[in-house]
Amino acid sequence: MLGDRAAPYPTAFPQPNHAEQDPRAWWEAAGAACKGALEAAGAGPADIIAVCADTTCCTVVIAGADGEALRPCLLWMDVRASAEADAVAATGDEALRVNSAGAGPVSAEWMIPKALWLKRHAPEFKDAKVVCEYQDWLNWKLTGRWTASLNNAAVRWHHAGGPPLGLLEKAGIPELAELWPAEVLAPGAVAGELTAAAAAHTGLRAGTPVVQGGADAFIGMIGLGVAAPGDVALITGSSHLQLMVADQAFNGAGVWGTYADAVYPGRHILEGGQTSTGSVINWFKKNFAAKTDYAELNAAAAAIAPGCDGLLSQDHFQGNRTPYTDPHSAGALVGLSLAHGPAHVYRAIIEGVCLGTKLVIDSFAAAREPARIVIAGGATNSDLWMQIHADTLGLPIQRTKVAAAPLLGCAILAAAGAGRFGDIDAGCAAMVHPAAEGPVEPDQEATAAYAAVYERYRKLYPALRPFSAKA
Repeated sequence: MLGDRAAPYPTAFPQPNHAEQDPRAWWEAAGAACKGALEAAGAGPADIIAVCADTTCCTVVIAGADGEALRPCLLWMDVRASAEADAVAATGDEALRVNSAGAGPVSAEWMIPKALWLKRHAPEFKDAKVVCEYQDWLNWKLTGRWTASLNNAAVRWHHAGGPPLGLLEKAGIPELAELWPAEVLAPGAVAGELTAAAAAHTGLRAGTPVVQGGADAFIGMIGLGVAAPGDVALITGSSHLQLMVADQAFNGAGVWGTYADAVYPGRHILEGGQTSTGSVINWFKKNFAAKTDYAELNAAAAAIAPGCDGLLSQDHFQGNRTPYTDPHSAGALVGLSLAHGPAHVYRAIIEGVCLGTKLVIDSFAAAREPARIVIAGGATNSDLWMQIHADTLGLPIQRTKVAAAPLLGCAILAAAGAGRFGDIDAGCAAMVHPAAEGPVEPDQEATAAYAAVYERYRKLYPALRPFSAKA
């Protein structure tokens, strides 16, 4: 990394379940960040061979004839379209089979429910000439051309080789197929060139190629070098996301996808996730160990044997994303005794998250056994968390040299799109490097001990489901 710069922009929460941003603020921030990154790197416009952006996914913009946004976007976390999500799911259309073999879900976060909400409730929709993603609008500002990312379309638009016309018709929004950008490009394809106005705004050179990017976590796969069939990206933070490369299509219970060509041509991506992971650690620390720092908690928890003396945590504090896709499932601590203290609870929460990760990755095995796991995000800062992940999975966990995986993924795509590499794989081979400390290897005794704990964990969800909020 030669230089970077961040420029903030605000998020508005006008009502419960609503989250909006002003696309004009994205553009102002992009200009400031680009100029700042050039300055930090000691670079000039001529040094930049191409540009690529990753953005949030399912952040929906409606634009008028001039391309400018007609209203604030519906941000990815906006879930006002819950009724519309139910309406889309109720169509039962074959296009929905991509997730959990048709068992769902259809999320209120996704493109089609949000577009349907805008049609039903936003007066500006009648003037819309384009309905698109953050990614598409930003690339239009850079190039003056409307293109969509195959990554977003395959993953969240139910777009498999073309728009899902039957689904859109049944959902009552057939016009959406004409409002989406007609040209859908795979990550790494050249979307256009920087216009003179965009070059002046960003401090870059007019005519610089703009290469198609996609959703941040998926572009992070490239930045982690997760490219071969069987490779798994474990992206950690407030939540966990698991993404695996496969060499054939697969639709099965408990996994989302596969998504064809969504990141790499000729390959498929399986998706899993845990809604609340690092956020549960933060919840525990804030409410029950505010005066104890993480170093003390980690040291005390490391002295406890796997299984926490019988204490077990279900990590569904905000529901379960996969493999159960149950928003009403709740978190739980089971097996508490007077012998347990804060360090037991802390370790049990980490173990519950790691066992949940194993459950997701085990569900991938119906398509393909995982061959390699590469990790990014908050969990990499905790040696304890890393070790428990390795021990529960019984597999090595690899860190990479550049922690900002989505940024590096964009750089690889830009270099490949500009012809510096023959393809994305060659860019990964040249630009992604393992961390100097090497992989975290599983402790075989701990892995054996966790086998019994895992079987207890697997029994928690069916046992506790009758006590969920919607039982």
